Amino acid sequence: MLGISKDEEAPSIPQRPLSAMGEACLRMDLTAIHQILVMNHYKDDEGTNELSFQEWTQQMRDMLESRKRGDYAFRDKDFKTAIDCYSQFIDVGTMVSPTVFARRSLCYLLCDQPDVALRDAMQAQCVYPDWPTAFYMQSVALAKLNMNKDASDMLNEAAALEDKRQRGGKG
Repeated sequence: MLGISKDEEAPSIPQRPLSAMGEACLRMDLTAIHQILVMNHYKDDEGTNELSFQEWTQQMRDMLESRKRGDYAFRDKDFKTAIDCYSQFIDVGTMVSPTVFARRSLCYLLCDQPDVALRDAMQAQCVYPDWPTAFYMQSVALAKLNMNKDASDMLNEAAALEDKRQRGGKG
C-alpha cells in the first residue's frame, strides 16, 4: 500500500495529491470536514436508497423529518442533537444513507467519541463500499484512536478511490 509508515507516531503523507476532504482528514481538521459534508449534502447517496410504495407511510415521513432535523442541527453545529436525530433516522431502518452515517461519525468525533465514530464510518462503507468519504472518516477516527498506521492506510485507500473515481467515473 502507498505511504505505509513504520513510525507509529505520525501518519505518512499519501503519495498522490489529496482532495480537500483528504487534506482535511490528514490534518484531522474536523471543522473543514464539517464544511465539506454540509456542502456535499446527499449527492453521494444517489442509488443507495430503494423504497417500495408501501414504505411511504407516516413512519417514513417521521423518519425523513428526523433526518431533516438532524441536518439542521448538523449545519448549526449542534452535534449532540444531530446524533440523536440521525440515530432516530438510522434506527427506523427503512432507508440506509451513507451520508447520515458519515455525518453522525463526524458528530461523534466532535463529541470526542472516536470509537463510535469509527463504527459509523465503517457502516457508511458497508452501505457504499467504494465511497472515499467513508474511508476518510475512518482514517480520522483511527488517528484519534492513535492507530496511526491504520489511519494512514485508510487515508491512502480513500485517496486511491477518489483518484479512480475522478479518472473513470463513479468508482
